Amino acid sequence: MPIHDKPLVDHIYIADPSAHVFEGKLYVYPSHDRETDIQDNDFGDQYDMADYHVFSMETAGGPTTDHGIALKMEDIPWVSKQVWAPDAATKNGKYYLYFPARDKEGVFRIGAAVGDRPEGPFTADPEPIAGSYSIDPAAFVDDDGEAYLYFGGIWGGQLQCYGSGIFDKDAFSNMEAKDGPALLPRAAKLAEDMRSFDGKVQELEILDEAGKLIDSGDHDRRFFEAAWMHKYKGKYYFSYSTGDTHYLVYAIGDSPLGPFTYAGRILEPVLGWTTHHSIVEFKDKWYLFYHDCSLSKGTNHLRSVKMRELVYDESGKIHLAEKQ
Repeated sequence: MPIHDKPLVDHIYIADPSAHVFEGKLYVYPSHDRETDIQDNDFGDQYDMADYHVFSMETAGGPTTDHGIALKMEDIPWVSKQVWAPDAATKNGKYYLYFPARDKEGVFRIGAAVGDRPEGPFTADPEPIAGSYSIDPAAFVDDDGEAYLYFGGIWGGQLQCYGSGIFDKDAFSNMEAKDGPALLPRAAKLAEDMRSFDGKVQELEILDEAGKLIDSGDHDRRFFEAAWMHKYKGKYYFSYSTGDTHYLVYAIGDSPLGPFTYAGRILEPVLGWTTHHSIVEFKDKWYLFYHDCSLSKGTNHLRSVKMRELVYDESGKIHLAEKQ
């Protein structure tokens, strides 16, 4: 079966895959979906994850190893529920897992955990990263060794609650901007310890072809969730999900902190409500990792991870490789 039709694993449901190459292997850090009786709603309560597994492959599309539970919710002191989409990074001989979860007051924060191996186990810090909020952390270590964390998600991800930079529970039901520029993703430079921010959280500007901020009404291009950063031929590619329009899209910039200019779509809608991805180079080829609900036959909160090969054209635009 071609890699684009085959879930990485079928013994559990996993989603939101963050893929990296560590120690010559492909490692994937997803969220772990589980059965729940919670009714679907716009706040995402049905996505009731409780732990993280780590997976690896020695060849693209080859056998996938499940390394088991790398971190579970009950071992994270500050968390009350919903350990959602994670990411990982390595620096200074250690491996770091970044994850969002609701704290004891029900507010999403981002935590950090550290381990000695790519597959874990990971030990979580006792408190979330100071100054962090919302969901979907994505770590990026640049060629110069500087590291960054990207994050944010509207609706259930609570990004709309931070218009003033401080959590406003009364803004929770606003969901997203009604007019003017769209809500923007966030980024912060990581300190040398990789477990704290070095400076303030910043907004990442996503511009249209005229150099103006993407409008809130432009649901086909505005940021919703699922930030990801990768680098190709000296350019920074910031990709993300448009949410309720179900596209994976990207924008290109000259700096890891933007601004970024919208450049196009990567993936059309798949079966299931959410879309969330990562992009990685492995053995001189580029791959898109994403999820859909084909294995669960359309159950939105029971998802499976797949992968597709990507190619770049001469202008640096991203395209899906032809299916083989």
